[in-house]
Amino acid sequence: MLKEFKTFIARGNVLELAVAVIIGAAFGRIVTSLTDDVIMPLIGRVTGGLDFSGYFLRLGAIPAGYAGSVTSYADLKQAGVPLLGYGQFVTVSVNFLIVAFVIFLLVRAVNRMTERQRVVHDAVAAADPAEVVLLREILEELKKRP
Repeated sequence: MLKEFKTFIARGNVLELAVAVIIGAAFGRIVTSLTDDVIMPLIGRVTGGLDFSGYFLRLGAIPAGYAGSVTSYADLKQAGVPLLGYGQFVTVSVNFLIVAFVIFLLVRAVNRMTERQRVVHDAVAAADPAEVVLLREILEELKKRP
């Protein structure tokens, strides 16, 4: 069983998948920071100071001993109050759109690069070998003779 596991792990696609997952997780954190720390504050500034992450609907009662702010999403959530955090959903949706757009741009760039390489490869492969070119030149010279 250990030998089978080593064979499974040694496959190229398994290692590539592991690398992709690790890079994807790091990329996700970068995008989350970009959204939370740059994009959403800019959107809030443009829309008059709105903070989407704090938008919520309270679905239940506040506990009797609650001492935090009744307008703080984080405090109410920590206190166990049932909340519908649609502002957080907007933030996560923007994260998703950014990730999807960046992945689209990466795939598009790779496809264009692959297409260019294929065209160059096809052009090189389509070129006649030197012997064929030489034989054609000889044939043309023979046709010119009377």
